[in-house]
Amino acid sequence: MKMILGKKIGMTNIFFPKGKFIPVTMVKSGINYVTQIKTEEKEGYNALQIGFLEVKKIKKPQEGHLKKAKAPKLKNLKEVEVSSEEAQKHKIGDKITVSIFKVGEDVNVTGISKGKGFAGVIKRHGFHRGPMTHGSDHHREPGSIGAMFPQRVFKGTKLPGRMGAEQVTVKNLKIEKIEPEENIIYIHGAVPGPNKSLVIIRSEKIMHHEPEEHDLAKERAAHEEKEEAKEHKEEEDEKAPQAEEGKGAKIKLKALKKESFDLAHDKGEE
Repeated sequence: MKMILGKKIGMTNIFFPKGKFIPVTMVKSGINYVTQIKTEEKEGYNALQIGFLEVKKIKKPQEGHLKKAKAPKLKNLKEVEVSSEEAQKHKIGDKITVSIFKVGEDVNVTGISKGKGFAGVIKRHGFHRGPMTHGSDHHREPGSIGAMFPQRVFKGTKLPGRMGAEQVTVKNLKIEKIEPEENIIYIHGAVPGPNKSLVIIRSEKIMHHEPEEHDLAKERAAHEEKEEAKEHKEEEDEKAPQAEEGKGAKIKLKALKKESFDLAHDKGEE
């Protein structure tokens, strides 16, 4: 699993040589540090804590925490849950840069969506408005929200309220371009959050590559075993007629011996 923190700069577009036009989001990253490794034995789950964006001054508790990791003063710290195998691959103080990603790779981007403020049911939930004429006084209201019994509002009822400013993950976005010198990643399409907001870029497929490679090795070994068994069976099939011929000869020999014994026995009786 690959992961890195960055700041959303904004959107632009890329023209390819054949004239293809692609809208992209620019994310500026930098050197990320592994500041803590959480394990199932100690914390109850496996995770990596990653720090990003060096600053001049931070609070003393955070400063002491980062000193243990031998990392500079970092403004942003984020946790990403990983498998135990992935956690063992990293060490406290490891550096992560944009060079871990490749052009054409699919990534998942997590960020805090833009806040919309207090919104009504039409904007928040997609309700239809009522008639605007013919004496109607029901235009953008939600309408009835309950019944005679039970005399309460059910949990989860769609009502007006605060909209946006939630964690959103957009999956399977393609990396179109990487500028290692500037630490900028160009991601195809839109990324959640306003400009200058923090985003997490992860490549979940890396978690599946290792087992897949392992499975391929197993499949290859199983295929080789199958081929060996097939060859062994063919050899046995070739030997089978010879064995049957030998068996038939033995049976014939026994029959001849029995006949000769019976003839001798009959002559003796005479």
